[in-house]
Amino acid sequence: MSQERWPGEELGLPEKGRGSLASWGARITALVLDWAACTIILWALVRAGLFHGVTYRGMVTMALFFIEATLGTVFAGGSFGQIVTRIMVVRLDGEPIGLGRAALRTAMICLVLPAVVIGVHRRGLHDLSMGTVVVDRRQRSVD
Repeated sequence: MSQERWPGEELGLPEKGRGSLASWGARITALVLDWAACTIILWALVRAGLFHGVTYRGMVTMALFFIEATLGTVFAGGSFGQIVTRIMVVRLDGEPIGLGRAALRTAMICLVLPAVVIGVHRRGLHDLSMGTVVVDRRQRSVD
């Protein structure tokens, strides 16, 4: 039985550079950026009078996150935060993610537990069940 030399090798991912597993730091930063952006959007909508008197602002922020992350994943390979941190969501079979798969994956992130139960290759239950992985989208020179 051969032993894996780097995280993601067993999945056929490169050790470094474009397509390698995204780091934890980039993934957490992306999530923080997404949540901050959705909070700012909600704040702007409240200031504009569109959500005056709404008592469930956290749920509205979550709904904004769901929409932003789902559509970002379908059309750009990742949410706003993932684009900024230069990581992306891909299917292991190379096929497009599609709206249904992206929506289910994002819904599981919103439930939190599937995203924090981490398996091998830095993949939470949301990635394992959807056949996806978060990878680096930047080109790096390999020394």
